[in-house]
Order: sequence, then C-alpha cells, then structure tokens
Amino acid sequence: MKRRQLFRRVTTSLAVLVGARLAAPATADALPGTGSAQPAGPAVPLDRLLGIVSLSHVNDPALTPIFPGDPAFTLETAFTVAEDGFYLQYVTEGEHTGTHWGAPAHFQEGGLTADQLDPEDLFLPAVKIDIREQAAADADYAVTVADLQNWEDVHGAIPLGAAVIAWTGWSSRWGSDAYANADADGVTHQPGFSAEAAQWLIDTGRLADRGALGTDTFGPDLGNDETYPVSVKLYDRRRISLENLTNLESIPATGAYVLVGGPINRAGSGSPATIFGLVPRLS
Repeated sequence: MKRRQLFRRVTTSLAVLVGARLAAPATADALPGTGSAQPAGPAVPLDRLLGIVSLSHVNDPALTPIFPGDPAFTLETAFTVAEDGFYLQYVTEGEHTGTHWGAPAHFQEGGLTADQLDPEDLFLPAVKIDIREQAAADADYAVTVADLQNWEDVHGAIPLGAAVIAWTGWSSRWGSDAYANADADGVTHQPGFSAEAAQWLIDTGRLADRGALGTDTFGPDLGNDETYPVSVKLYDRRRISLENLTNLESIPATGAYVLVGGPINRAGSGSPATIFGLVPRLS
C-alpha cells in the first residue's frame, strides 16, 4: 500500500479509533455504530496511535505581541514558596492574548460564547495550507480560492468541518516588531485569508456547522483590513478561529487533528489556549 493511501486510511479512522479506545475497555460490547458485539482484543496505547505536538507559544509578557488596542499583558509573582509556602502568579490579559481561540460571539451579536460550545467544537480535523513563499514576497498576501483548489488537487478534499490553517511562516517573527509588521502610519501588515476563500469554504460545507480558520498571525483577516471581512463570515453557528499558532511544521498538510484547551470563561469571546496537534503514527 502506498504511503499516501496508508496515511489517508489512518486519518479516516482516527476519530473512531480514539473514541473507541477512550470509551471502551478490552471487553467492549461493540464499536460505535456497529450495533453488534465485537471480540475482545488487546488495547493499543494511544501514544502508539498518535503523536502530540503543541501549536501554542508560551505566554511571556516580554515576548508576546499584543494586537493593537488590546489590553496589556502582565504576569506578576503573587506568592512564593519561601514566603508563603506555595508559588502562584497573577495574570492580567485579554481573552485573545497570545495563542488563543475565538468563539462566534467574538464577531457576532448573539453568537455562541465559549461556555455555550461543545467539546466537539474544539476537536477538529486539520489541514495546513502552505503560503510561506507567497507571504515572504507579499506581507499582504491573502489565500485565494485557487490556492485551496490547488491544495485539494494534491491532497484530496478538505474534510467537512475542518480547521483550515494558513501556514504563513509568521511565527518566526514572534517576540519582535516584525510580527505586527506595522508601517510608518501604524498599519499592520500580515497575510491572511481572502473573503472569497472564506466564503467558498462556507458555501461548499468545508466550514460547516463547526470548523475553524487558523493562522500563525494575529488572525484570519489581512492585517491591514480593519473591516475584518473574513472574521465576519467565519464566526457563525459553531465555527471558531485559531490564532497566533506556532510549530506548524510539526503537523502534516492533512491527516492531523487539533484539540483546543484552555479556560472556558463565562460568556467568553474565546480564550488563551494550549492548542495541540494530534498526528497519526504510521508505524
């Protein structure tokens, strides 16, 4: 069997395998959806099925770029082991500081807030669109419909309800002014998705009731567009954003999943997050 065929087979069955192993012991009565008993067999440890990588930056006030106008980020020592018997820091930050995710309410009046979403909304098949070359040549490059269609010509159809992640290479600029990439007038220049590409993903169901746009920049919109046309389209139903990602070289173009973790604030617009990439092992 060719490597790509094997990879796609592992990818297709990943969610079922994970669910079955987590929900059922070796004496499970049936696999999900079969309605019939299955013979018991040795459980396969999850760490043999999946590799786990972090797609999140460490939150550090000295390095974390703040989106223009967002609240300041501070991290202070509140208690120490030497003086208080335990160590604890006091954190002040906006909900969209550092690597984070956004809920529909972030851009939609009456949209679902973080505490109204389900765990399934935060566990999505992931595809990675590599636009590093285009972004290096043009900081205002926007992913086009043609880019998405060309990607599908090589890798197959984007799964419905996927997290579609633009790999721009911008995370290498983290901790410097080059990340915001502001010009003399203070306008941010970062690559993103075009509104047409976002609409195509929605119209074709690739961004369905749930799904996400992800990026290693401040957000899915171009940095110089303060009307946020992509975000306005994205944040509907149960769809989310994944922003300020890093380590994207550690996930494949297709076949991985993303799992979003972090505090769920009451009526939250999202949250700083540890976002994991779950990558099927082929051996």
